[in-house]
Amino acid sequence: MEENAAGWPPPRGLRLLLIEDDPADVAMIVHLLRGSGHTVAVFVVETQEAFEAELRRRSPDLILSDYRLPTFNGLAALEIVQRTAPAIPFIFVTGAMGEELAVETLKLGAADYILKSSLARLVPAVVRALREAQQRLEHERAGVALQRSHDLLRKLTARVQSVREEERTRIAREVHDELGQALTGVKLDLSWLAGHLASLPAGAAKMQRKLKALLAQIDGTIQSVRRIATELRPGVLDQLGLGAAIDWQASDFQSRSGIRCEVKISGPEAPLTAECQTACFRIFQETLTNIIRHAKATSVQVALGQADHQLLLTVRDNGRGISAAALGDARSIGLTGMKERAAQLGGEVIFSGRPPHGTTVSVRLPIGRPANAPGPT
Repeated sequence: MEENAAGWPPPRGLRLLLIEDDPADVAMIVHLLRGSGHTVAVFVVETQEAFEAELRRRSPDLILSDYRLPTFNGLAALEIVQRTAPAIPFIFVTGAMGEELAVETLKLGAADYILKSSLARLVPAVVRALREAQQRLEHERAGVALQRSHDLLRKLTARVQSVREEERTRIAREVHDELGQALTGVKLDLSWLAGHLASLPAGAAKMQRKLKALLAQIDGTIQSVRRIATELRPGVLDQLGLGAAIDWQASDFQSRSGIRCEVKISGPEAPLTAECQTACFRIFQETLTNIIRHAKATSVQVALGQADHQLLLTVRDNGRGISAAALGDARSIGLTGMKERAAQLGGEVIFSGRPPHGTTVSVRLPIGRPANAPGPT
């Protein structure tokens, strides 16, 4: 923070609220502060009522307070400030204060304490307190700006994922319906040709074999089209729900990887939003992908259920276990993406495990309260 030659924060003057009942002490404090070359507006109070009224009227830059007054004391004033305006620096200026009491005031939030017998420390203490208050304010502002950036990025990420899921669904539908139907039509036409060639002379046998090879190739292409469409967006997720989709994905994972995968789905499913189902399913897919790539596991246990208005998914493998270094690696885009998917819905993903004892991925996603559930109190 930029300062002038006297060490004060720059311009507009200092608004000082002084809790003091001795006119001589007031005059000395004001003289020292104004003698530093800075404009100081001083508001003096002696009672709690006057102090609270002044706080409501205007926000001071700094509060100086005697420790003991006839009807009021500095600790009570400090408590009020910490409760209502903790950003305002508070300094005790008192005639006597034991070391234990001085330490206690600092623990309670005071910026400093000055003995009236050592008022030469007042100006440096005030400068330091104002500087630290300004630094805290700038830090808080930076934190707010950073949080806004995080919120904006999270909304943008959520929008990108939503658009991507919509596009996947559209492409999957077109691939399955249009391309699949076109291939099926071609297959029917070739089957018709093969049937008619069967009645022709033996010279057509070579043509028949060619047609049969084409039919087999088209069958394989139709299967590939169905697989691609399913990988883009499994129809079972939209048609039968999350439980069936998890079961299907686990079965497909087992057949492709050779890793035994057991699924346990407990209890009836409460209605889930499309966003919740998609997030949970994509996290599950990413988890299985990580198991294939990194875990060297031979078995996986999956549990899906609901409790306390939360969707719970647990995936546990018996592989080599995830390390702390992998969890903390900023380049682990897959893990970060899983956490972000859950966070966008107010949930969380927790990774636990210890090499070489396997890894557990725990997913919690809120599914909302029932209509008759009480709100938070």
